[in-house]
Amino acid sequence: MAKALMIQGTGSGAGKSLIVAALCRIFKDMGVNVTPFKAQNMALNSYITVDGGEIGRAQALQAEAARIEPVVDMNPVLLKASGEAGSQVIIHGKVHSTMKAKEYYAFKKTAWSAVKESFERLSQKYEFIIMEGAGSPAEINLMDVDIVNMSISKHTKAPVILVGDIDKGGVFASLYGTIKLLGRDSRHIKAFIINKFRGDLEILNPGLEMIKDKTGKPVIGVLPYIKDIGLPEEDGLALEQFKQFEQFKQFKQIKIVIVKLQYISNFTDFDPFMYEPDVEVVYSNNPADIENADIVIIPGTKNTVKDLLLLKERHLEDNIKRAYTNGVQIIGICGGYQMLGKAIYDPHKVEGNHNEIDGIGLLNIETVFEKTKVTTQVEAEIVDSSWLMTHDNKNYELSGTSYQLLKGYEIHMGTSKGDIGLFKIRRLSTHSPIHPFTHSPVFDGSINNNCWGTYLHGIFENDQFRRGIINNARKNKNLQPIDSTVRYLEIKDKAIDNLAYVVKENIDMDFIKRLVKL
Repeated sequence: MAKALMIQGTGSGAGKSLIVAALCRIFKDMGVNVTPFKAQNMALNSYITVDGGEIGRAQALQAEAARIEPVVDMNPVLLKASGEAGSQVIIHGKVHSTMKAKEYYAFKKTAWSAVKESFERLSQKYEFIIMEGAGSPAEINLMDVDIVNMSISKHTKAPVILVGDIDKGGVFASLYGTIKLLGRDSRHIKAFIINKFRGDLEILNPGLEMIKDKTGKPVIGVLPYIKDIGLPEEDGLALEQFKQFEQFKQFKQIKIVIVKLQYISNFTDFDPFMYEPDVEVVYSNNPADIENADIVIIPGTKNTVKDLLLLKERHLEDNIKRAYTNGVQIIGICGGYQMLGKAIYDPHKVEGNHNEIDGIGLLNIETVFEKTKVTTQVEAEIVDSSWLMTHDNKNYELSGTSYQLLKGYEIHMGTSKGDIGLFKIRRLSTHSPIHPFTHSPVFDGSINNNCWGTYLHGIFENDQFRRGIINNARKNKNLQPIDSTVRYLEIKDKAIDNLAYVVKENIDMDFIKRLVKL
């Protein structure tokens, strides 16, 4: 069996995901064959693996940090909150069912079996597994149904390092309280890390000694608060404190407003825009923001119908239409693409009790929700690239063999018909029986003047395409297109290296190596 280490937190947002990513990069650079693992994740940001499985986006980032291909065993159980219906339960990358909390807890044995199977498979392939917990291990009302914190730590005999967020305040109380609430299980916690520290370490040092005296466990590192870390956040909580990177404040000429849906998913699709020197990114439901934007994006959502109804109820549909009439570029991604069509039909009650609902009506498409989900990586070509601009004011050559294929992935329950044909795509993998694996191209996406939409997530990670979208908005403002040198994937990889450096310099790596006998 592989050696294992577990990173748990005193609560959500303590920094577990990024610390696991940093440790994956550190150990990979040491020559260790390392993989991430999170038994159960609850997140609306997801990623599609090469074989068409769906996992948490955080585990995909951690795999990237380990320089390995993400696979479903890294996150065997994924829960996607769906509102009143409960959560969609995804086991080994495939949708199992939608359950309410009590139903899922009764499902524990099946989920636990999936967790153990995945760990065993990873253990046979890798020499070191760095596991991430979820929330807090000391939720005393949930300990009997736990499969993601102490249960998997004990099953794998993995020592635990507990992370506390000092930026929230009360870090020593949260560390001490977690130990006391865990009782005998606290013996598995071997050390603490304090995260997001902004102050004078000399003032903090007495507290480090005191918490060791009270618990018998050392603090092996104090990580500084990293401003503008430049890596995707795991879940929608980050949007509440969303702020664009400070270093790009100068010379913002293009404002992108992303409509802040209640059930927003895969908002990491838009992270690449934040690195562009001329772009301001805002998540907002403010009518004035929408109507005064240069680009409005309606993002993906876990519940398209509910979010569309909320847009109508708040009259934001009218603001989006006025923005379109005034020449603002309107973009829909996945659920947002479906909303921009003429109508959505739900004959199987996939998303509620509405058989039919009118869309915003800017695209000449209609969508029917199916019982099964399309999950696949894709390669795409633009059929007609005349709507994109390059820095020399000529159209991009984005179609055919003149341009490297765009890369992205699909995650959706519906099928759209009508004026389809913006992209010619090749599905590389799928779990959906309604769209069987094929190398034959199919068509995706629709465009109507200054409004377009697609099912393709991750499409803005394609640098030249993203710049074409921005330059199109610049042209509408009579600004000269520019040739940005932003290379998103390279920047993200550098950000992982920077994070790994900060973690390595501020925690006792020798302690960790001794702990796991590496």
